[in-house]
Amino acid sequence: GRGDRRHSSARKGKSQQDPRGRWLKAAILLLSAAAGGGLVVWSRLRSQDGIPEGGIPADGVTEVLAHRSDNLRDKFIEIPCSEDYDSHKRFAGCTPRKCGRGVTDAVITREEAERIRRIAERGLSLGGSDGGASILDLHSGALSLGKHFVNLYRYFGDKIQDIFTEEDFALYRDVRQRIQQRIAQVFGISSSAMYLTKPTFFSRMNSTGAKTTHDEYWHPHVDKVTYGSFDYTSLLYLSDYSEDFGGGRFVFMDADSNKTVEPRAGRVSFFTSGSENLHRVEKVQWGTRFAITISFTCDPEHGIGDPLLG
Repeated sequence: GRGDRRHSSARKGKSQQDPRGRWLKAAILLLSAAAGGGLVVWSRLRSQDGIPEGGIPADGVTEVLAHRSDNLRDKFIEIPCSEDYDSHKRFAGCTPRKCGRGVTDAVITREEAERIRRIAERGLSLGGSDGGASILDLHSGALSLGKHFVNLYRYFGDKIQDIFTEEDFALYRDVRQRIQQRIAQVFGISSSAMYLTKPTFFSRMNSTGAKTTHDEYWHPHVDKVTYGSFDYTSLLYLSDYSEDFGGGRFVFMDADSNKTVEPRAGRVSFFTSGSENLHRVEKVQWGTRFAITISFTCDPEHGIGDPLLG
């Protein structure tokens, strides 16, 4: 069945990793969000709305969708879908017909988020960007190192077994499945019609200045414009806004106002990936912000398997 195909493709992926491969370009794009396409859409949307191109509505209206102190079961705001999905093949029972954004603190526990954060910390401790933004992609092996990226699995070989355990990967898989099921439930689609896609990765952000464009994570962008395969994007936050770090809030940039999500360990923010959800992340001012971006596509051609140890 599909599970077997995924595993074989995950194994195949591992044996064919190329540090200069397409996954790297994609991971760089998502992290830096130097989303030329997203920015073009942004200026086009904004100039139509008579909003100055800096992108902040003239009156600077900001609304908090989720405060750090909230404990949200399932907050969901429906928004009309953009036309972005029309230029891609549609998949019945999956391609968004209902669009919007949601936040929940009820899918992943804080304790699970802490365990996941420790996986991120251990992996990222092997490398790290010279600038303020580092990534670790357990699927492709991409790890920030200085001003570049290395392939974790090639670079560290069998030592990987000393860094990660089967339990780590099982927890990662379980968390991914639960987030996938929640997205499917909220958008009224079939969970089995969704595929994990790349890049899916851990991020660690701090206030160190950018050294390369890969470190510039704060630009407004649209996921579907940056990576055509994305249909649903989710973020699992692994640290707390205003306790572990300052700045670093997630901002949906709507025509009439900015709507912010304050990260909290265990909080999942999820949304359809089109221009209806133009967004950015504020620069981190102090401390360290950990999160994991988990992306889904409706196109099986762009599906990836869960990471496997060894």
